[in-house]
Amino acid sequence: MREIRRILAEVPDLEVLGLDDAGVAYRSEEEELEPFDTFEQNALSKARYFAERSGLATVADDSGISVDALGGAPGVRSKRFAPDGGAAPADLDGLPLDDANNRHLIERLRGVQPEDRTARYVCVAALLESADAEPVFFRGEAPGRIVDVPAGSGGFGYDPHVFNEALGRTYAEMTPSEKDARSHRGAAFRSLAAHLLDQTR
Repeated sequence: MREIRRILAEVPDLEVLGLDDAGVAYRSEEEELEPFDTFEQNALSKARYFAERSGLATVADDSGISVDALGGAPGVRSKRFAPDGGAAPADLDGLPLDDANNRHLIERLRGVQPEDRTARYVCVAALLESADAEPVFFRGEAPGRIVDVPAGSGGFGYDPHVFNEALGRTYAEMTPSEKDARSHRGAAFRSLAAHLLDQTR
């Protein structure tokens, strides 16, 4: 929310509410909102659900990492890439979920040459003016290459294993401002901000 609010702050007369701010309490059915095979479908599923519950214009995103050597996997399954689907908070011999996912990713890439380990973070944001409105989608990508040895303590998820060629370090080694400028989520929400600004003109 901090990153999104920073990006959307340039849009006049826009108030950005999180779920708590909007008084939308958690329900267990939310865990079933991402069953689809594309980022677009999952983002729209979440946007429609929360637009119906809140009665407000809603934006929701879905994101993950797509690795070329794995045919785009883990993609929409990024959060639950480890063998049991990531249903538990700890996985694979008791490892935390991020560690389990990273270990599984590196195992899947064993034998793949460094130059063939290209990947990209992907974020798709879906905007609905109302629950039954036509959606508008905004896509952002951030390129990288998967490395075996993790580096950096910042970020989360796959960041320690995703090397950014332009900066010469992993996403987990970037400063917050460097990551904001290059992140897939930042790119998607900057496109959303531009769209909203156009509507105010």
